[in-house]
Formats: sequence, C-alpha cells, structure tokens
Amino acid sequence: MNIAELNKIKETAQAKIAGQQGRVCICAGAGCYSSGAQGVFDATAKALKESGLDKNVQVVPVGCMGACNQGPLVRVEGDDIVYQKVDGAKAGKLIEKHVKNKSVVTDSLLFSQPGLAVPAKSAELPFYKQQTKIVLENCGVINPEDVEEYIAKDGYQALHKALTAMQPEEVIGEVKHSGLRGRGGAGFPTGNKWETVYRHVADQKYVVCNGDEGDPGAFMDRSVLEGDPHRILEGMAIAAYAVGASKGFIYVRGEYPLAIKRLEIAIKQARKLGLLGDNILESGFKFDVDIRIGAGAFVCGEETALLASVEGRRGTPRPRPPFPAEKGLWGKPTLLNNVETYANIAPILNKGAEWYSAIGTPKSTGTKVFALAGAINNTGLIEVPMGTSLRDIIFSIGGGIPGGRKFKAAQTGGPSGGCIPESCLDTKVDYESLMQLGSIMGSGGLIVMDETSCMVKLARYFMEFCMDESCGKCVPCRVGTREMHTLLNKICEGHGTEQDLALLEELAPFCKESSLCALGGSAPNPLLSTLRYFRDEYVAHIVEKRCPAGECKMHGATHLAGVH
Repeated sequence: MNIAELNKIKETAQAKIAGQQGRVCICAGAGCYSSGAQGVFDATAKALKESGLDKNVQVVPVGCMGACNQGPLVRVEGDDIVYQKVDGAKAGKLIEKHVKNKSVVTDSLLFSQPGLAVPAKSAELPFYKQQTKIVLENCGVINPEDVEEYIAKDGYQALHKALTAMQPEEVIGEVKHSGLRGRGGAGFPTGNKWETVYRHVADQKYVVCNGDEGDPGAFMDRSVLEGDPHRILEGMAIAAYAVGASKGFIYVRGEYPLAIKRLEIAIKQARKLGLLGDNILESGFKFDVDIRIGAGAFVCGEETALLASVEGRRGTPRPRPPFPAEKGLWGKPTLLNNVETYANIAPILNKGAEWYSAIGTPKSTGTKVFALAGAINNTGLIEVPMGTSLRDIIFSIGGGIPGGRKFKAAQTGGPSGGCIPESCLDTKVDYESLMQLGSIMGSGGLIVMDETSCMVKLARYFMEFCMDESCGKCVPCRVGTREMHTLLNKICEGHGTEQDLALLEELAPFCKESSLCALGGSAPNPLLSTLRYFRDEYVAHIVEKRCPAGECKMHGATHLAGVH
C-alpha cells in the first residue's frame, strides 16, 4: 500500500460515515460487556431492522466511553447524547423514541437523577466537559475492529509522515521537544530513552509495549487496547523507525482477553494493508509485531522481568546496568514503553511538539489517563491535562463522594504510590507535585477513600499485595514486605505496640533503599505516606485499641485495653 491508497481508504470511510443518517454507538469495552452490552447491541440492531431504519442508521460497537459505573452506555452520534444503564428493553425504546421520532428519552440520560436537570448533550456534562482527550480521542468513537474507521480519523498518517518526510533523528527530536514522559509510572523522558536505543549499534533491535497493567483498580491501558488498538501499532511502528528496530512485541496480561482479541484483529488488518510487515507504505521500512501473553505477575511490569518473560524465562528482575536500551531482549538494544506512551506518539507527529508541550505543565506536558475507583460517584476512565488539581478530578469530574460522606484520602500510583489527604486536595497532579507528597503518578490508578476507610488497613492491604507479588529474588523485598505485613496485621487486630511502630519505621526505608527492583523499592510507599498524614490512626490502634474508621476488628482490644 502507498499513501494514495491509504488516502483513498480514508476518503471512502469518511464518506461512508458522513452518508449515514445516524450511528448508534454501543460501548463494547470490557466493563460494559460484563453488564450486558452484547444483548444491548443485538436488541438495537433488531429494533433498527423492525423500524426500517437499518439501511441508513448503523449500530456500531465502540470502546470505553468513560462512565463505567453507568454502563451499558449507548450514544446517539450526531446528537451527542449518551444513555446509561441500557438493557434490551430500553434499547428498543431509544430507537423508537429518539432515532425514529427525534425525542430524547430523558429518564435514561447519562447521570440523570429524579428531579435533577441534566444537559442533553454529553459534551455539556462536567464529567466530559473538563476532560482533554488525546490518548482516548478515538475510544468510544470508532469501531476498534474496523481499521477503516481508524484510518478515517487520520490513522497511519503520522507513520507515513515519519517514513517519508522525517529522518529518525528528527522523529526523536520531535518526541523530545514535546516533553512526553513515560506513562508507565517512572516518568522518564520518552525522547531520551528513544535516543539511547537509537545510538546503540546492533544488527537487531526490538520495540516492546508494556501492557502488563497490574495495579489494583487500574484499567487505563486495557481500555486503550480494547478501544483503539491501531493507535498502539502506529506508535510502535513510528518508534521502531526512529530507533532502527524491525521487530516488536506487545506484552499483555492474560486477564485481558478482549484486549488480546482486538489486538490480534488489528495486527492482521495492518499486515493485510501493508501497514506492518515488509516495505511499509512502500517506504522500504520493515517492522512487524507479535503478542506475548503474561500470566498476571505484578513483578512483570518491571522492564527486565517483562523482557525475561517475553523470552520465555521466569519473570524476575535483574540488576541494572546494563539497561534494556543497551542489552534487552536476547541481549539486543530494546525500547520499552507502556501502552499510553505509544498512544501519544501519532498525535505528537500529526499536530507537532509545540502543540503537545503547550498542554499540561512545563515539566509534565500533555495529558494523563486515570482510572477513577473507590468511594466516588462517577467511577470510570478519564483523561485530563497534567496539572489538573486533585479537587477538580474528584469533585468536578468524579462527582464527589457518595452518600454525603466526607473525603478522606486519594491513593495514586497503586501499591507503589501513596495516600494524599484532604489538606492536599488542591495539589496539581503532575510528576513533581505527587512526589513531594510522598506518592507517585504511577500508571494512572486513582482510588478515592471516604471517612469510613481505615488507613492502617489500607497500608496492610497494599503490603499484602506486594508481599504476594514479590518474586522472592532479593531478601529486602521477600522478607521485608512479609515482616511489615505481619506488624501491620498485628496493629489492625489490636495487638500492636509502640515498638512495632518503631520497627515499621525502621524496616520501610531499608526495604525501599536496598531492594533489587521497583516492586520492593516502592512497596513501603503506602505505609510511609499513611504514617506521614494519618499517624493518629496508628496511635489509636496501638494506644487506644480502637479503629477510628470502625473497619478493623480489634480482636485483642478488650484484653489489652483493660476495663474502665
């Protein structure tokens, strides 16, 4: 395929979409699927056929629309109206009243509540209005299993631009100038990593996509893979051209069957059109991608453990240096970025580094995708400019805390992150600000807690997670996480002492500073941050033998506290 043929597909697909009198988009992300989206799709198709509208109105499965706890979601495109919690019966009603008779079904509008006036158009809803979508711009809009719909949205134009109008150094320079930082958690400058791989001379180089999203409550990368898989393939192909690689791997955890299925479809489509394989877009550039499925080990999110798993070995970390950029897969220079990082590449090349760097903050440019979960009204997937305040994310976009309860803390960065208290709600969410608070950006999990959450129990939960997920290769992590979990469990059950608290404060920095990889190095973060901001809760458990939140069962409370 050449650029003329690519543009012909683009024009044909755009004309096809424009020629339709309407599109009814059914959220086909994993969340909505689990709530019955397939039945909604079938009922919608049936209703369109029975009303004679099926020739002009198309029902389209799309990726995640964001408001996950309100699914299954249905959007009537053109009118920009989204309906929530749709089932088979409601689907027929929507077709009859809205599509056929142009009458909005007000009681099923997204975020509608009895007696509450809700704007009809989804763009007017605070949940969507305050978002800026770059990574998620196609999710919920295009059919992820139809490459022509991706091409209609300027898909593979950035790849063509890179291959025909830019030298590899220029591509790397554009990525560096954009200020894009790795969205997998560490925030390392993406262009610098690309340049390092580019400068290493080898007969074979690799490009790897980390889709091993393992943080509890996180589903950002999964949603992008399910909703816009070609964006990842295009980003990887551009990266491969920039660093001189000819082979790529996408590492996805086995718990993501829908993402794997859509990636497989996308790879076959791209190969068929000459967008992967030999002589891509008749440029002479060669690059192909395969999928590797992980078994769900959290430690395989660490780059050296992931690469070991791709090679077919046990997924355990190794000391660095050498870094993968020098010696990665099978000892060859390897570029490794996560899903969200690759999803930013095509827009940067299409619209320019200046455009991208103008979004966000000077040191944290662009946007960040977050998975909102926990004690929040609007759970789901969002994308906001870097530097957006935690308050705006939780209360404006997230809709605040359910049941009139009080906000207590937000956990960012998953097991590797920390807890942010109410006093820091106006903190700008960027790499530097979160690090100053004792947390990290991580891959984008954001768990909200209200006044009923015990912070000691939360620290125990994350420590147990890290303890179970430790590969056991190094003593500080293998033994340290287990000892800290034992002490936290003792405190939660009412048997803790002040000596236990002192020992925790001694163990945590030791584990943090001496572990082999980031799993052990970051495992104490939830503990340290809760000690920093919620020390009074630890004291209450130890001295008063009570849980201020009422969550912990203080088995030893009566005996230890004495009779008053």
